[in-house]
Amino acid sequence: MDKDSDLKQHKLQNGANTFNIASETKDNKSEKATMLQKDVGLLSGISLIVGTMIGSGIFISPKSVLLYTGAVGPCLLVWTACGVLSTLGALCYAELGTMITKSGAEYAYLLESFGSIVAYLYSWTTIVVLKPSSFAIISLSFAEYAATPFYPGCSPPALVIKCLASAATFIIVIVNCLSVKLASYVQNVFTAAKLLIIIVISVAGMVLLAQGNTENFSNSFQTASVSFGSIGLAFYNGLWAYDGWNQLNFITEELKNPYRNLPLAIIIGIPLVTVCYVLVNVAYFTVMTPSELLLSPAVAVTFGDRVLYPMSWIVPLFVVFSTFGSANGSCFTAGRLAYVSGREGHMVKILSYVSLRRFTPAPALIFNGFLSLLYILPADINTLINYFSFAQWFFYGLTAFALIVMRFTRKELHRPVKVPIVLAVLMTLVSFYLVLAPIIDKPEIEYLYCTVFIFSGLILYYVFVYKRVKWAHKMMRPITMHLQLLLEVVPPEKIE
Repeated sequence: MDKDSDLKQHKLQNGANTFNIASETKDNKSEKATMLQKDVGLLSGISLIVGTMIGSGIFISPKSVLLYTGAVGPCLLVWTACGVLSTLGALCYAELGTMITKSGAEYAYLLESFGSIVAYLYSWTTIVVLKPSSFAIISLSFAEYAATPFYPGCSPPALVIKCLASAATFIIVIVNCLSVKLASYVQNVFTAAKLLIIIVISVAGMVLLAQGNTENFSNSFQTASVSFGSIGLAFYNGLWAYDGWNQLNFITEELKNPYRNLPLAIIIGIPLVTVCYVLVNVAYFTVMTPSELLLSPAVAVTFGDRVLYPMSWIVPLFVVFSTFGSANGSCFTAGRLAYVSGREGHMVKILSYVSLRRFTPAPALIFNGFLSLLYILPADINTLINYFSFAQWFFYGLTAFALIVMRFTRKELHRPVKVPIVLAVLMTLVSFYLVLAPIIDKPEIEYLYCTVFIFSGLILYYVFVYKRVKWAHKMMRPITMHLQLLLEVVPPEKIE
């Protein structure tokens, strides 16, 4: 065994026995430190934002947004407003991300502003429910579009969809565990693919508009039926398609030159997605009436069948690419949140360990993938979207409020990017409107379940974090040791 192999074996054994790792010796300075590396550049950052945002949403949500707005005009306005709101939120996160250069996004910012309990509740809810359910939703969308061509004239069997979604989840987790650069490369390739199909649909729509297919845009507000709650639900489904605008903040520690690349990627990525989404929706309405769009089992596929025949097969193929790339981005960032939370002691320590050979947070990625598989089994996509949005926008609003709070409580922090405080105020108000509007308009028991689940995390916090009961840590110690040896992972090194 050579010198490097001896050193790595020593690290693994030392980590398994003591859960601590020593610094590199002076003779081995050339070896990479056992920690997450700064391998994500500007292009990969933009691809992560665009690739995660453009996933299944633009191919699923158009029906739901139209359903809750009732007409073409307000539907397009909601899509545009969702893009503006996402941009405002991302600008707030640009200040937070360049002020607190830790991975974990909302978790790091809530920890800095409100302390351990609030950050823990966020990590508990997001790691156990929000991130894996999001991964599951996108994987199910991938499977639905992948299976549809093989079942012409009918819907694919639920078992087939769930098996395909599970297989995609497994492959994506393996890719992310193997290499950060490989995962970034996959993200870049699939982002290029999804932008290509977006361009094809948009250009086809513009051609049809130029040919006079404008009947669906006349009197486009006439049949609108909106209410306080229905607008909130329309925004829920539109913002689901835009979700991912905060993804780069989850990997700040792996971003090259974050002070420059984080805000630049946001400024380029999110307006690009907004333009794409509005153009795609316009294209849909050039060939489908609102009633036809609502009845379509797969809006993008229906568009392709009517406009691109005999090349209509490219639409479901590229939608499959799009959803796969979005699932990859979701997995990539979810692992980082579990990693950071484990490092802070809010999750089991094994989640904060790094692969000795691959420099990836393998335990955190595997844990997220495992939970996603559990959500795939009973999943109903629409219910999951509403459940996801209710809790997620509560934390978005709380994070925007954290920016306001830290303007007064943490004045000493360096702010390379500083946004007008009114943006944070607006983001906070809109976020809490999106939380409260559907509950006020149509109270449902799932909102109560969500709230109870969030605060039930306080029981675990008291036992495992605040009191740190000895029996729990003694029980976890042999489990952690065996998992560490099995996965060949060690605690991350601290660079002084």
